[in-house]
Amino acid sequence: MERIKIEPRNNWQSAVEKLGFGFHSTDVPYWDESVYYKFSLTEIEQIEIATAELWEMCLSAVQYVIDKKLYAKFHIPEWIVPYLEKSWDDDYPSIYGRFDFAFKDGQLKLLEFNADTPTSLYEAGIVQWFWLQDFDKNKDQFNSIHEKLIAYWGELKHYLNHGKLHFACIKESLEDLTTTEYLRDCAIQAKIDTKLVFIDDIGWDNAREFFVDLEDEQIRNIFKLYPYEWLLNEDFGKNLTVDHTNTLWIEPIWKMILSNKAILPILWELYPYHPNLLKAYFDKGDLINYAKKPILSREGANIELQKEGRSLEKTSGEYGEEGFIYQDLFELPNFNGNYPLIGSWIIGQTPAGIGVREANRLITDNKSRFVPHLIG
Repeated sequence: MERIKIEPRNNWQSAVEKLGFGFHSTDVPYWDESVYYKFSLTEIEQIEIATAELWEMCLSAVQYVIDKKLYAKFHIPEWIVPYLEKSWDDDYPSIYGRFDFAFKDGQLKLLEFNADTPTSLYEAGIVQWFWLQDFDKNKDQFNSIHEKLIAYWGELKHYLNHGKLHFACIKESLEDLTTTEYLRDCAIQAKIDTKLVFIDDIGWDNAREFFVDLEDEQIRNIFKLYPYEWLLNEDFGKNLTVDHTNTLWIEPIWKMILSNKAILPILWELYPYHPNLLKAYFDKGDLINYAKKPILSREGANIELQKEGRSLEKTSGEYGEEGFIYQDLFELPNFNGNYPLIGSWIIGQTPAGIGVREANRLITDNKSRFVPHLIG
């Protein structure tokens, strides 16, 4: 794994905007093509194998959590448990997820799994691929995200209820809208009838007891880029238990288990000393150097890294009231003050590609940059 500096394309802003990538720069640059990461084929195979194996381990861990009724550790409310278990028992489908890895000195370690509302999908699947065509089209990427999304939506057609597949996200986030519309475009290419509705505009028909959009059309199937823990904290979320028309939600409710950092101690309990796992507990245990993480948090908020009895790094935020986990400290590799995190995508049941996000600190947060990669 090498970090290589290059000159960005002339007028690269226009090139990425033509792809529909409108949030390449905010108050800080997000898309950064002044550098790329080069991986060997052996390293890519290592990431691909680990992604596939961890996905199978995660599915086994879901079954374990359900069998042992460990919902309290995940801060999952009791009233949603029967519906979560039904979504698992009835094999409600999942479209995607992103494993976040630290890769250093030949070791690949799972830091967390973004299983419910992962973003950076469009950048990984489309934007970096078109960059590669301009930079060196004779090179390759670990990137079959686009093809796999279309193919898996085609498989999911058989799970859908009769009617449209709605796609929903919040109004205020261009990043979320771009991700949602990208997934929707892939579904359209798989010949699925779709419709966009913002989360804020989803209604509830009290008389008929089902969800509706702004045109009062019943929502039979819905992909939502909106965290379940937010949805369940709102009164509106209670309608999930009243909906007798069995609206199909993607991601399914059982993903609440995997999108929660409480899954990390569970994985360690089930697979101790697995080469891709770090020690993780619900308390400090025997850890000396560790990362303290809220079981529910986003964009690196409320994380503290402890090393040799002192705070190495700490982020602020509004998370943590649900509890924390403690994970053995494995620092990201340091490339002259740049710290890359590898996001490895699972589409359906299959590893599909990676995206690299780079920060100027050990904790990857909302100021991190997306950097392209290639296989060299």
